[in-house]
Amino acid sequence: MRQSILFTKTRKEAPADEMSRNAELLIRGGFIHKEMAGVYSYLPLGLRVLKKIENIIREEMNRVGGQEVLMSSFQPKENWEKTGRWEAMDDLYKVIDSSGREVALGPTHEEIIVPILKNYISSYKDFPEGGPLAIYQIQNKFRMELRAKSGVLRGREFMMKDMYSFHKSASDFEGFYEKMKDVYKTIFQKMGIGHLTYMTFASGGTFAKYSHEFQTITAVGEDTIYVDEKKGVAVNKEVFNDEVLVQLNMVKEQLVENKSIEVGNIFDLKIKYSKPFDLSYVDEKEQKHDVLMGCYGIGLGRLMGTVVEVLSDDKGIIWPEAIAPFSIHLLLLGEGEAVKKEANKVYESLLKNNIEVLFDDRSGVTAGEKFADSDLLGIPLRAVISPRSIKEGGIEIKKRTEEKGKIVSLDELLKLLKSNV
Repeated sequence: MRQSILFTKTRKEAPADEMSRNAELLIRGGFIHKEMAGVYSYLPLGLRVLKKIENIIREEMNRVGGQEVLMSSFQPKENWEKTGRWEAMDDLYKVIDSSGREVALGPTHEEIIVPILKNYISSYKDFPEGGPLAIYQIQNKFRMELRAKSGVLRGREFMMKDMYSFHKSASDFEGFYEKMKDVYKTIFQKMGIGHLTYMTFASGGTFAKYSHEFQTITAVGEDTIYVDEKKGVAVNKEVFNDEVLVQLNMVKEQLVENKSIEVGNIFDLKIKYSKPFDLSYVDEKEQKHDVLMGCYGIGLGRLMGTVVEVLSDDKGIIWPEAIAPFSIHLLLLGEGEAVKKEANKVYESLLKNNIEVLFDDRSGVTAGEKFADSDLLGIPLRAVISPRSIKEGGIEIKKRTEEKGKIVSLDELLKLLKSNV
């Protein structure tokens, strides 16, 4: 993409009412646009990042046999009354149409997926051979968030992956649940924050002893966790007491207190949502059983914001290669025809080799401004075509995390980029 046709522009300052670093940098870089507190639109650069996060998650969900669907955002009031959450859920958006009919604006989808599955499950034969039925979607959610002050970390409208698994037996559920722990670790590793993210024991509410959160350590986090660095697990402050530590075989003196951001969670739902809708099956002996359930959530915007919070510096964002909007930022410095011709040649070569490139071909913009914008946007590799680089026989390249660059040939640049794909 040529930067000269990109309709968004960088900004030196973020809106005065933004307190979070993720929102400041994402707005300044033109990745997102703030509509109101807790509500953001994703612009071209931001959407490219979001789609890459989405694809990483989708790949992992498909790998464990997940079947993707897209469920409705409008949800019948009756379903929420059946589960008792119409009145109990205090951040539920309730919408009334002109006829006086009330519906919920979906914050989660247990009340939709379970009635759907009731149309398809009645026998043990309706489950996949040797495993659970796992259904997921990647879709916008809505919650009446009163603390929408953390940029894309905590929104009223946000994109989330929610998977729901359905099981005939406790052993089947437990095996899949353990598998999902590893799947989540893989996702966060691919996102570049695996080294800072810990599976964290948290309260399981009324239907399980524990749920499991995945918490990424950062000083700006809203949660407090206690990390056992040797075991690579943590405990949320809300369940932190001597009894719990004994159950989890943790030693208080070996735990380190940290602030963190929750980037994902998994729950054992048991029959909390299948029972109200009578989602059940008949086994080989004609015995009826309630279907067991698990759920597994990841917020995509929250993940994006977390990466910005933990991997940025005083110059701007530092995107991991897997989710960067482009693989390389090509900068044209100088107004002469020779340098323009060379820069365009390199740009066309990158495109022909299927390299994702943002080409800063803007005229009337100083070298200093282009360098500052490149640092702010945080694309992993910067390549500069200038009279000096041409004189030295190549292209000056520098990783976003490096201080000094080096001159390489076009063939060397293409080889480097292809090795990173």
